[in-house]
Amino acid sequence: MNTHKILLAALMVPLGATLVVAPAASAAAPPAVSVSTGAAVPAGPRGAAAETFRSPEAALGRVAHPLRTTESHGGLSDLRAFGRMVGDAEVVGVGEATHSSHEFLTLKHRLLRYLVEEKGFRAFALEAPWSTGLRLDAYLLRGEGDLRQIMDEEFQGTYRWWNNAEYRDLLQWMRAYNVRHPEDPVRFVGDDGGFAGAELYDRVSAYAAAARPDLAPRLADLYRGLRPTTDAETYVDDYLSKPLAEREELAGRTARALELLKRRPGGAADADAHAWAVQHATAIHQMTTLYAFDWDDPERIPDAMLHRDRTMAENVAWWQRRTGDKILLAAHNSHIALRTPVPGTYPKVQGEFLRERLGHAYLSVGLTFDRGSFNAFGRDGDVHRFTVGRSAPDSAEHTLDRVRFRDFAVDLRSAPEAARSWLAAPRTVKNIGATYPGIADAPRIGLARSYDVLIHLQQVEAARLLS
Repeated sequence: MNTHKILLAALMVPLGATLVVAPAASAAAPPAVSVSTGAAVPAGPRGAAAETFRSPEAALGRVAHPLRTTESHGGLSDLRAFGRMVGDAEVVGVGEATHSSHEFLTLKHRLLRYLVEEKGFRAFALEAPWSTGLRLDAYLLRGEGDLRQIMDEEFQGTYRWWNNAEYRDLLQWMRAYNVRHPEDPVRFVGDDGGFAGAELYDRVSAYAAAARPDLAPRLADLYRGLRPTTDAETYVDDYLSKPLAEREELAGRTARALELLKRRPGGAADADAHAWAVQHATAIHQMTTLYAFDWDDPERIPDAMLHRDRTMAENVAWWQRRTGDKILLAAHNSHIALRTPVPGTYPKVQGEFLRERLGHAYLSVGLTFDRGSFNAFGRDGDVHRFTVGRSAPDSAEHTLDRVRFRDFAVDLRSAPEAARSWLAAPRTVKNIGATYPGIADAPRIGLARSYDVLIHLQQVEAARLLS
C-alpha cells in the first residue's frame, strides 16, 4: 500500500485507525459483506430491564423523541423537538459513527432542511478543503460548473467518501433552494486543510493585483511552484513525496506571504476583500503547515492532528463571524465531540475548540448505530463494504438499542436522574473512520461528556459511492 495513502487516511479518521495499517499493509482486507434488507426490527423495549424507569434505557425512553424517518424527503414535524434542543445555537456539529453510511448522510440532509427552513441556518460546513468549499459555493450561488464534475475533481483521496449519491442529493437541494431564494441563499463551507486548490492562489493573486500591486511580485515569488496543476490526489501525493526540509521551507514561504497580506489592511472600502484574501492565504498556509510535520515520527503525529482540528474549528468560526450565518457542521463524531476520544494521539478536537470559542452557541450532536454496513479503506488500501453485527452487551449502543423507539434523538443535558450516571460513565462506542479495522474503532467515552445531543439509529446501510 502507498505510504502516502496511509498518511492521508489520518485526515479523516481517529489516528489509531490509520497507524494500524502500516505494519499490516500486506494483510488481506476483511471480506465485504452485504447487509440483509429483511424485515425491520420492531420498536419497543426488549427484556425485563426496560420495564422499570430505574433502568437507563427506560429512563431515556421517557425523554427520547422518535424520528419518523432518516430519509431526506417528507415532512419535518417530528424534528420540532430537535429544534428545541438546538435552541439559539449558531453552529450545530452533527457527527457520524462511520464516514460512509447512507442513513448518517441522509439524516444530515434532513436536519439541514429543518434548520434552514425553521431555524434560519444558512450554511453547511463539511470536512473538506477550503478551496473545495469555494467551488461548491459558486455552484450553489450562481450555478457555476457541473456538480458531478466538481464532486469528481474535489472529492478525491480520503475525501472520496463525500463523492456519494447522498451528498449529491443534498447539494442539489441546496441549489434548488437558492434558485428559489436568491436573496437569502444557503452557502457551503469547506473547513479542512488537506488540500489548497488553484482557486485560492488565483483569488489571492487577483486581490493583490487589484488592491496591492506592490505586493503582487513578492507573493508570486513566495507561491512559486505551489499552485496545483494536477488533480488533487496526485498533487497531495507528490507533495508528501518531497523531503521534510523542503516541505518546511514551503510552509515558511506561505507564512511570509500571509504576514505580508495581514500587514497591509488598506482602507475601509477594501476591508471585506482584504479579509477574504487573508482567509484564502490562511487556508494555503494551513495545508503547507499540516504537511510540514514529520509524518514518519510517531511523536509528531499528535501535533499534526492538533493542528488539523484547530484549523477546522478556526475556519468554521471565521465563516460564522464574518458572514453571521448559522452553520450545520458535518464531520465524524470524533471531530464534533466536546472532548477527544483518543487523547494520546488526538490531543484536542474541533468540537472542543468551538466550545471554547463560541460557548454554548456551539452544539454537539453525536450519531450512533447498533448494526449495519459502511464503506471504508481496508488494510490493502482499497475500498470495501464492511458489515458489523449487533453491539456487545457492555457497549453504549447495546443499551441505546433497547430504548423504546427504533430511531430517536435525546437531549443528554436534561436526561433523567436514572440515566445520568450511565451517560457519564465511559463505555465502548463504535468509532469507525476512513480505514477499517483499526485500533480506535471502539474507544471508551462518556456520552454525556462528549455530546450535548445524541441521535441513535438501529441499523444503517453503506452509502452509494459515485466513483
